[in-house]
Amino acid sequence: MKALLKYRELFLIAAIALMVAVIAIRFPGFARPGNLLTVFNDTSILIILALGQMVVILTRSIDLSMASNLALTGMLVALTNAAYPEIPVAAIIAMAILLGALLGAFNGLLVWKLGIPSIVVTLGTLTIFRGATFVAAGGTWVNADAMSAEFVALQRAVFLGLSVLSWFAGLAIAVFTIVMTRTPLGRSIYAVGVNPAAAVYTGIDVGRTKFIAFCISGAIAGFSGYLWVSRYVIAATEVANGYELNIIAACVIGGISIAGGIGSVGGAVLGALFLGIIGNALPVINISPFWQMAISGAAILLAVILNARGERKKGRIILKRAEAA
Repeated sequence: MKALLKYRELFLIAAIALMVAVIAIRFPGFARPGNLLTVFNDTSILIILALGQMVVILTRSIDLSMASNLALTGMLVALTNAAYPEIPVAAIIAMAILLGALLGAFNGLLVWKLGIPSIVVTLGTLTIFRGATFVAAGGTWVNADAMSAEFVALQRAVFLGLSVLSWFAGLAIAVFTIVMTRTPLGRSIYAVGVNPAAAVYTGIDVGRTKFIAFCISGAIAGFSGYLWVSRYVIAATEVANGYELNIIAACVIGGISIAGGIGSVGGAVLGALFLGIIGNALPVINISPFWQMAISGAAILLAVILNARGERKKGRIILKRAEAA
């Protein structure tokens, strides 16, 4: 058991491979490369959101408002596109990222400057953002008829055999990998999660680092707002309602420790893929949606148990000298 716990990502890869193999016994087409690429594409938005949530969780915080941020920014960019269809899609995406980052910054400021626990702050802003979505839309929704062809078509375009949405997810994975493993910001995020007190002695501003983490998660949620609305061609108050649980579940299943400081980009991606495969495969074999929820919940509990029983070796103990001091 301990040996497996040291390699959570390998364990998760094996679990995913086993699940695909079992499903392929009954439905051979499920394991075909083309279908697996479709599953990855369907899971791309969850992967991107899980990466944003990962950054926050690593700092011993949590962002419950990501799905509501997604809904609000998605509604605002959809309304903008409906009113001004001549605005380039690139500008729409930049707008979504900026709006999401501002909403994330609001969360971060409350956590940083007022010292309010992140779970309390984001539980409140979750409701605020949903209410703002309803107010912005006037209780209605924006559907395909009101959206420009360019707004809808971008992420559906195919490049080198993959949809642009899949390329967006791949780009997000690459960027987060570089940031978390090769930059001072990434090291600071891990340091704050490992030991906030020791991080202070190394010159890291803990509050500011958490603020930046919330800005990142907000920007990711804003970007995903455009992706969601353009993919499903509808913007409404109910968009992604409750989806914050899927985002957090992907991180927990991927080995991101709620206690902070432990986790990786690969783990978050694998956790999202695990849920994506469950969501795509179980309906194919006629398993009830309620059983799907039960299986996902069991996977989350198992992941928590594995994290709790695993050795508390920090995946990135970069503050040994400061802690000794």
